[in-house]
Amino acid sequence: MVAGYNTIALGTGRKEFNPKKERPGLEEYIKESGQGTLKKIGGAKNVDECVIGNFMASRFNRQANLAAFFPYIDDGLRYKPAVRVEGACATGGLALMTGIKSVLAETAEVVLVIGVEVQNTVKAIYCADYLAGAGWFKNRKDGHAYFFPGQFSDRAGAYFEKYGRDKTRQAFARWFRNAVENARLCATAQEYHNTTKYLEELAMMEPNGKSFVDNLNVFDCSKVSDGASAIAIVSEEGLKRCGIPVSEAVEVIGWGQIEEDITKPPVDPTELTTTKQAIKMALASAGITRDQIGTAEIHDCFTVAGLMCMEAIGFAEKGKGSDFILEGNTARSGKVPINTTGGLIGWGHPTGGTGVHQAVTILEQLTGKAGDAQITINPNRPYGLTVNMGGDDKSLVSIVYKRGK
Repeated sequence: MVAGYNTIALGTGRKEFNPKKERPGLEEYIKESGQGTLKKIGGAKNVDECVIGNFMASRFNRQANLAAFFPYIDDGLRYKPAVRVEGACATGGLALMTGIKSVLAETAEVVLVIGVEVQNTVKAIYCADYLAGAGWFKNRKDGHAYFFPGQFSDRAGAYFEKYGRDKTRQAFARWFRNAVENARLCATAQEYHNTTKYLEELAMMEPNGKSFVDNLNVFDCSKVSDGASAIAIVSEEGLKRCGIPVSEAVEVIGWGQIEEDITKPPVDPTELTTTKQAIKMALASAGITRDQIGTAEIHDCFTVAGLMCMEAIGFAEKGKGSDFILEGNTARSGKVPINTTGGLIGWGHPTGGTGVHQAVTILEQLTGKAGDAQITINPNRPYGLTVNMGGDDKSLVSIVYKRGK
């Protein structure tokens, strides 16, 4: 993968966001991200195929047939094969996998992949209803008004009961603090302008089920975001075609892509069992262990999901995720820096774009192009990992990367 590009993750928290003023449309995010990547790979002439990932434009924007926007990006993309994919919050990861498989199938040497979502078109309560489509919608009437916050609040409650509440709540607050501190170093992040001094104390605000959900507060949740990310997936021949040295690319060396039955409740609400399986498959196919991962971009749609993912990867034993976080292991200067530009809570969660944004961040970190957000990659832990989750642990894509040589 090469030539990553992110638009701003726009929503509450950004100074330029105003719900009463006109904002960029879906097509503008698609064009900006697409053109940003094309400029880095020598133009549209070098592209063989295109993939766009989007979850719910049909409802948020009343727009379908998104693959037909590729010629809008650049006239040179006219008449080239393009496809739109969807898998809830794992849509971006599925778009990446679609591009990867085209390259492996030798139908393309260069695939332009975009992930996009524009969600600030409706009020939050309607947004929650749209996003409920990422779950089993027949349960919608039985679920919380804020459907997915309710789902993960239930997971948090089960975790509290099994492993203890106080330390877990402290770990949630530390996760939020790390997310915002990392986002402050990334100019495209939704929380880039956040100047709050006492982040951890703020995030310890007691949840109130009468105004929101029982076991999470608003700081435990990723925000509604508009944005797009793009990246080029290329073969070795495609890399030469684009005139890009191998050292500026990351090699995809393994992945896990799986699904669980959307109609069934979690096997164990205190564990992300599908996530765990996808990561296990990704590491096995890459031929590495978790102890070789130098940085990871994981799907922290909620703080509890971030904590459970640490256990799913195996960085912490079950019930010990709180300790792992509170010991500073996930901070940017820790044992394994997590979500170095803020993750879903700090950078933003434009649903269909998140998986692509994760890949862009790993590309930038492993090639030393992350700017102010750059971390030091431990030579003994040279690999990057992404974990992109759709729904309540139902659709999973996990990918392992290393810097090209």
